[in-house]
Amino acid sequence: MKKNYFLLSEKALFFWGILSMIIFSACTKSVQDIAADDQATLDNSSTFVQTHAREIVPNELIIKFNGNVGQRNQTNSLALINGSIQELIFTKTMQRSGQSDGVYLVHTSMNVYDAIERLKSDASIEYAEPNYVYYHAATSNDTYFSNGSLWGMYGTSTSPANTYGSQAAVAWAAGHTGSATVYVGIIDEGAMYSHEDLEDNFGNPNETGGNGIDDDGNGFIDDNYGWDFDGNNNSTFDGTGDDHGTHVAGTIGAKGGNGIGVAGVNWNVKMISAKFLGRRGGTTANAIKAVDYFTDLKTLGLNIVATNNSWGGGGYSQALYDAIERANTAGILFIAAAGNDGNNIDATPSYPAGYTNSNIISVAALTSSGAIASYSNYGSASVDIGAPGSGIYSTLPGGRGKTITSSYGSYNGTSMATPHVSGAAALYASTHPGASASAIKSAILSSATATSSLSGKCVTGGRLNVSGF
Repeated sequence: MKKNYFLLSEKALFFWGILSMIIFSACTKSVQDIAADDQATLDNSSTFVQTHAREIVPNELIIKFNGNVGQRNQTNSLALINGSIQELIFTKTMQRSGQSDGVYLVHTSMNVYDAIERLKSDASIEYAEPNYVYYHAATSNDTYFSNGSLWGMYGTSTSPANTYGSQAAVAWAAGHTGSATVYVGIIDEGAMYSHEDLEDNFGNPNETGGNGIDDDGNGFIDDNYGWDFDGNNNSTFDGTGDDHGTHVAGTIGAKGGNGIGVAGVNWNVKMISAKFLGRRGGTTANAIKAVDYFTDLKTLGLNIVATNNSWGGGGYSQALYDAIERANTAGILFIAAAGNDGNNIDATPSYPAGYTNSNIISVAALTSSGAIASYSNYGSASVDIGAPGSGIYSTLPGGRGKTITSSYGSYNGTSMATPHVSGAAALYASTHPGASASAIKSAILSSATATSSLSGKCVTGGRLNVSGF
């Protein structure tokens, strides 16, 4: 059972009053809710940053040791918290960026925040922080474009028309439907890559599935659709539970003009999954791996312009910030859901949307009437733009048990707004080959249409408009 903290589950918006009382009763690994006054994250200046209550994995820390710290000093530091190393996270992207070591996932017998307090004066530690838990943001219905359902793609001059849609159909009419040479990474649940509206637009071209060989040399065998960092395998779609990631994928790149289902912002694009959200949510440790996975793929030559990040839940993580910054250095946009708490996140920070990396675009949700959705977070400094987020039809896995079928449905949330912007990034890249991440971000934000409900609520004060892309 899933309990959302940062991003209120869009599958459970109506039932939040009930679900907020249920905390992982069916999970094998419990999650702690820590009071705000107990929280502190050790940064590299040996100060503590107070944050709001967040869900964390009990008894787990992410630790980065200072450079050139020897094994003996590491052992002494771990002894302070009765800790043991569970995993060294040292990705190829970290290595290529010049790091001599990675970060450690550490188990401690202590309360996490007590352990951090004990480490704050240890000169061997650069930072220590909780292993936060993240959740996606999705509510279900039915299908599509010609019958008036796909309002998020409409424009003022399209038929059907909607003033507050993304104007994607205007771009299509001008012949701008995307390109198979442009890639978007989906960091989320898995996605149904065999869906009738997605199968043409999924895949890692440098990997041959099923041959048991790491063809592209990225350290992952047979990752022809991506990688599951939650399960540590190449099975990026595991059934109907991967509905959220499938829905996100359809908004970015469901095949258009094929006479079936829905159409994404891009009719032609390539998508790859980094599944890190499992049935218990996802962790900071796996989020870092997922972000670095796409950074490495770009280093190996894939034209990855953006990752879609319709999730959140943790407090500030230096380790995750650093991973996003590595993506920034590689020229990859990190497009993030603002969150579904209805909060001003300038005053009440939410992450990852609230990080200050220059490659982040943080997205609020709009309704079809142009109102900012009641659940959507906002912030004149922390949120960049609004996009269609309520009553959004897209692809879904259907069926029961082992029988999986291609289906469609309507979900609500900033999770649904975010892939409209990720799709916009890919659409712009398709018509402006070689455009930098900063140029794509500038194009998206500068073309926003002023919207009264967003005035003072986001950086642009406007909503997504891709008509010129």
